[in-house]
Amino acid sequence: MRRTIHKPRGDLVLLMWALMVGVLIVASTFSANAGPERIECTLLVDAGTGTTLLRKGDCDHRASPASTFKLPLAVMGFDSGILKSETDPAWPYRPEFEAPKRDQKTVDPTIWERDSVLWYSQEITRRLGMVKFEDYVSGLGYGNADLFGDPGKDNGLTHAWLASSLQISPDEQAAFVLRLLADELAVSKCASALARAVLPQFPVKDGWTVHGKTGSIFLRNSKGQFDRSRPIGWFVGWAEKGERRIVFARLLVDTKKANGPLGPKLRKRFLSDFPKLIEDVEG
Repeated sequence: MRRTIHKPRGDLVLLMWALMVGVLIVASTFSANAGPERIECTLLVDAGTGTTLLRKGDCDHRASPASTFKLPLAVMGFDSGILKSETDPAWPYRPEFEAPKRDQKTVDPTIWERDSVLWYSQEITRRLGMVKFEDYVSGLGYGNADLFGDPGKDNGLTHAWLASSLQISPDEQAAFVLRLLADELAVSKCASALARAVLPQFPVKDGWTVHGKTGSIFLRNSKGQFDRSRPIGWFVGWAEKGERRIVFARLLVDTKKANGPLGPKLRKRFLSDFPKLIEDVEG
């Protein structure tokens, strides 16, 4: 008996193709850069001359910005008028934020940056709305400017920077900070100045003061879950001594489970390393 082969209908073929593409998008979003290699970068750039003083490691590798995104978000908040000053607005905590106990408190812009309070970030983006949020991120030229969020969850407004679609490299982080310091962003100079003012400060040896923001999160696996064995840590900002400013970005994507958030560990190490790094690059 001759076997009859039924060809799939055109609409069924299109449906199957769409499903395959969707699977590939999900897999690529969550497993991008999730290989076994350890990724590290330390970057120093002279803000006055634009000269790269040190570029060690994979400084063009993009990763989730995590809480370092609070720096450009402060720029957006102050430029839009949502944020008014270093202490205004002070928003009270609400139970629907579902924040950890340490963040269940009234928060103002300075406390937000100092304590890295996620719910405050998400209140800013909600008040901006998606259209204005997209306009700002694109206008600031921040990383890949992708605010899609997690596939199928429609959460880019509140989660794009949390091991999701928004990605940035240390090179791009430094370029953003250089433009922030030079008042070259497409926002008011007042917004840039206030965003700089609320960034945490740390004194280090030899008269330097470091202004910087940490970021801590994990890569995701192919199922979209956090991979606790692949922590991401950032420390981004600038060091200042007199009239001199050195922009820096340090990134580590590790291959072993971190005991606590990785960002503060990188910050501690960088603050300790910084005087020697400057001494080495300046001979």
